[in-house]
Amino acid sequence: MTKDKTTAAVSRRSFLRRGGAMAGGAAASTLVAAPAVLAQSPLVLKMQTSWPASDIWQTMAQQYVDRVQAMSGGRIQIDLLPAGAVVGAFQVMDGVSDGVIDIAHSVSAYWYGKNKAASLFGTGPVFGGDPTNMLSWFYQGGGRELYRELTQDQMGLNVVGLMAFPMPAQPFGWFKNPITGAGDIQGMKYRTVGLAADLLQSMGMSVAQLPGGEIVPAMERGVIDAFEFNNPSSDLRFGAQDVAKNYYMGSYHQAAEAFEFLFNRDVMEDLEPDLRAILEHGVEAVSTFNTAYALDNYSADLLKLRDEHGVTIHKTPNDILQAQLDAWTTMIASLEGDATIKKILDSQRDWVKRTVYYELMDKPDYALAYEHFFPGELKI
Repeated sequence: MTKDKTTAAVSRRSFLRRGGAMAGGAAASTLVAAPAVLAQSPLVLKMQTSWPASDIWQTMAQQYVDRVQAMSGGRIQIDLLPAGAVVGAFQVMDGVSDGVIDIAHSVSAYWYGKNKAASLFGTGPVFGGDPTNMLSWFYQGGGRELYRELTQDQMGLNVVGLMAFPMPAQPFGWFKNPITGAGDIQGMKYRTVGLAADLLQSMGMSVAQLPGGEIVPAMERGVIDAFEFNNPSSDLRFGAQDVAKNYYMGSYHQAAEAFEFLFNRDVMEDLEPDLRAILEHGVEAVSTFNTAYALDNYSADLLKLRDEHGVTIHKTPNDILQAQLDAWTTMIASLEGDATIKKILDSQRDWVKRTVYYELMDKPDYALAYEHFFPGELKI
């Protein structure tokens, strides 16, 4: 056990013992003063993200921290750190499992090198369910238990994982020149992560998996020719508009992702039930706020990219979208040789087939209404 992990465990046990001392000490008035002072000492947890300090997602992680601290009345304090502060952006799963950090804020695709099934919890095939639908699968369709089986039972990781914030479908990304079909991306050096890397590699691209903070420098050095990260706000802050001017929106390569909150299992099991509930339900609470915050910022920043930075906004060509679906179909057949992956995909398909039928039958044509009240806005 590392020194950091030992210290963290001692801190947690001391915190819980102080709570018990308060309960027993209250009977003797002469003993109340000292334990009362001690009880004000918060449990301090170390949380690292996979994002640069300047990224909008670091702000969204802070929104979780703020809610936990407020709901706990200050009994839990979270020290929020950016990528690289303790471990690398792609190493947060190991960091949490080993107890080097207590909590991480990341995405499951970042550890798919350990097990490709990780990517199914955010960047897997899109059977027709949108991000909200797939996040609902995690909580109501069996996804959470499948995640627990994968991480704890199969991989032996000392973590508890929860998902939050149904991310809008990720743009196909940034290109120096316009693209009109699948033939235009052949041989192109491209950045993405997770199973999307395998998908686009199979479509003829040469794929590099890079953390967010390394993307634009790689583009400037010619290591990559094109890239995606996630959203207009992050891309604007990275300076994507300085290295490319063609931005392609809407893609099936990563169309139903969510944040991954990772907790050290020992930390969670040591906590009093009310404090554990705050950490868990805080994920649900911040999911709603992150969604509203993202919609506000992503939409405003997309207009800034277009109107202030001369970026041309495109819809990803249908030829590429169809090629992605065909590539997913081929890749699924190969992936399902793994029993765990097949079990997860079967669960997702069953969920999507039932729930998306309802959604699509019930959902009116919102584009028709938008065009009615804002005619011409959607013209590219």
